[in-house]
Amino acid sequence: MDNSLELLNYFSKETPSWGVRELAKEMGISHSIVYRTLASFEKYGFLEQDPKTKRYELGLRFLEFGQMVKEKMRLSEHVYPIMKRLAGKVEESIFLTWLDKSDGVTVEIAESTHRIKYEVSLGTRTPLYAGASCKVIMAYLSKEKQLEITREGMKAFTKNTILDEEILLSDLDEIKKKGWCYSVGEFSDAVFGLGVPLFNSQNEIIASLTISGPEYRVEEMDFEVALTHLLQEAKEIQGYLNHFSSHYK
Repeated sequence: MDNSLELLNYFSKETPSWGVRELAKEMGISHSIVYRTLASFEKYGFLEQDPKTKRYELGLRFLEFGQMVKEKMRLSEHVYPIMKRLAGKVEESIFLTWLDKSDGVTVEIAESTHRIKYEVSLGTRTPLYAGASCKVIMAYLSKEKQLEITREGMKAFTKNTILDEEILLSDLDEIKKKGWCYSVGEFSDAVFGLGVPLFNSQNEIIASLTISGPEYRVEEMDFEVALTHLLQEAKEIQGYLNHFSSHYK
């Protein structure tokens, strides 16, 4: 059972499809075990196999489950209008990122009206050590969890990704003191992010709200005004999350 669930974690935005032997080698287990597991997931719609390449990809069942979770949280009804309002105020895209173990997952987006904008797909998974939307979450985790993440292994997404553990931990301490995080080009080149944390009713970090866009437009943006708007709208979203998390513990 553990191998089956672990297998699904190998399907990501960076590696959305796998062949049987390729995945078996990556996981270090028998290709016959991998084949049986993939076939079972395909049978129930969790995976699909390309008839030409014979490679497996995630199936529509995950889309159904994701939509069920989103509807339970009623993000579109309660949170998206606030994000859309913020996007109009700062004229950049707004992202709601949810904590999932050692990653941040994009669960809602209010896009900028600019033709040139930073685009991310719903469901995009990002490690917590890279970029404002994720680092502002990581800053509020326990020191033990932070060390667990850094020691699992970090990789460079750009030349600005912080890979030195001591520097990263110091950066996280500073983020927590300020209550917000600003980064440029840590996960995607020439992209800035300005993020603030969101908590559940027990004051545990669960998500973040982030303004993001092309780096060249930062000079046109009044940073203090943008941060003020971000904090104001995050406070309203926080009120909803407090209510939501108290009902779905």
